[in-house]
Amino acid sequence: MKKNLLTAAVANLFFIGVWAQTVAVEVGQPGTASERQSGAANGRQPGVVDKARVMDFFQNQEFAEAIDYLAPALRADSGNVSLLGWAGYAYYMSDKTQEAGNCFRKVVAVDSNNISALHYLVLLELGEAGGGEALRYAQHLLVLQPGRAIWWRTVGDCWRRKNKPDSALVYLDSAYSLMPGDMKTVAGLADVLIDKKLNARADTILDYALISDSLNVTLLKLRLRSAYQAQDYAGVLLPGERLVRLEDPSVVSLTWLALSYYDLQKYGDCIRICDHMLDMGLELESVYYYQARAYAKLKEYPRSNELLTIALSKAISGTAEWYYDARGDNYEALKDYKKALANCDTGYYLFKDPIALYNCGRICETGLHDMNKARLYYRRYLAVAQPKSEQEKKAYAYVRRRWGRAKP
Repeated sequence: MKKNLLTAAVANLFFIGVWAQTVAVEVGQPGTASERQSGAANGRQPGVVDKARVMDFFQNQEFAEAIDYLAPALRADSGNVSLLGWAGYAYYMSDKTQEAGNCFRKVVAVDSNNISALHYLVLLELGEAGGGEALRYAQHLLVLQPGRAIWWRTVGDCWRRKNKPDSALVYLDSAYSLMPGDMKTVAGLADVLIDKKLNARADTILDYALISDSLNVTLLKLRLRSAYQAQDYAGVLLPGERLVRLEDPSVVSLTWLALSYYDLQKYGDCIRICDHMLDMGLELESVYYYQARAYAKLKEYPRSNELLTIALSKAISGTAEWYYDARGDNYEALKDYKKALANCDTGYYLFKDPIALYNCGRICETGLHDMNKARLYYRRYLAVAQPKSEQEKKAYAYVRRRWGRAKP
């Protein structure tokens, strides 16, 4: 996704908040009073640096040029907060995380309460194993601005990443009490509650949020998951049918919907959902099996046997991945991008080859022109990719450069 730059916010140095797998928060402006006073006290000025030119670099996404332009001034005044902030942002947007982190740490060394620098350090540290020092920086942000729900959510998400659901719940609860309309907070809190089997409360929170955003796919999936986990099969139907209307290709959610109809003895609807999955290209062995079972319940045994025969033919083999890839290529050549995407998505679901996620993102980007879906697939790809061949390395570099730091 193209990195959107908002001119007014750029003029204040930092303006976006991002995170690829689960944290996305607003960024404060680093031009704080303490920062300006610090610069004045030390007699530090950008010198020959033309601020307007730096902003032009950012507006045009010429981050490498910005880094080169700022380098001489930084060598002359390595403790200038504004220069460090500009350079840190340019490095961050260039995916040079180590250099970006060094710049922001120097900012914090001069101004320990710099909101933007602390926030970027949270984002950078979350990319490290176990979340690195993200929790420490997030907690400091919370101390500085205890009334901001976003920092409570950020600390809660840090605890989630450390597999500490009890601690996460405390902070996400507080975030929700401060800003119950924030859908990211709702999703994070509901996810923890469902994991802890506190389904009734999760359902209440999700139902309230869905009143104002009834087509939020993330919330619908969570509501469906909560109901299915609690064996409330009737409760699965409403969010599940909305996902059907939205043509969301989630194999797990749609499977739970089909099985819920089956358990409710609504076999015709089970068959209908299985047909919907097949129409989307989700031609999985399990889908044919569930559909066959539903036909058997309706005493349509010949049709059930036909489907079971197909299921048997689709029993997973070592070469099955090739077939999904090839079918995806065929559908793409026919410009049937939805079926091409479904085959690639199924291929990843079955075999976990990261390149399948890359292909899903590519199809969404260039075929379906759905940049939101493309971003989601590319982020998942970046999280698991292990490029080996030169071609894979080029693909990985492209995704990191263009999609690795995107606006949520």
